[in-house]
Amino acid sequence: MSRTKLLLDLVTDLNNLAETVQEIAEVLASNEESLRTKEEDVVKKDESRKEVTLEEVRTLLAQKSQAGFTAEIKKLLKKYHAIKLSEIDPKHYVALMEDAEELK
Repeated sequence: MSRTKLLLDLVTDLNNLAETVQEIAEVLASNEESLRTKEEDVVKKDESRKEVTLEEVRTLLAQKSQAGFTAEIKKLLKKYHAIKLSEIDPKHYVALMEDAEELK
């Protein structure tokens, strides 16, 4: 083979390598963007799920009780293994409030 032919083959191989590296970079960039989007969604979800205080739960349950849902509230408390509100673990406050808001 002539030296010129070897150099032309080398140039072709380098061009192919450059194209392949470019494709890999594009795939990595799109994966990073989709991961970033997923992370942002998780953060937004966490931010939308605020901490709920005992007073907020108590206020909502009192309103529902006054609206005639006392029996249903007692069932909700039993669902969370409690007889009275103060026995419920604070980690269940959000779920309890969601359940109570569904009472209509």
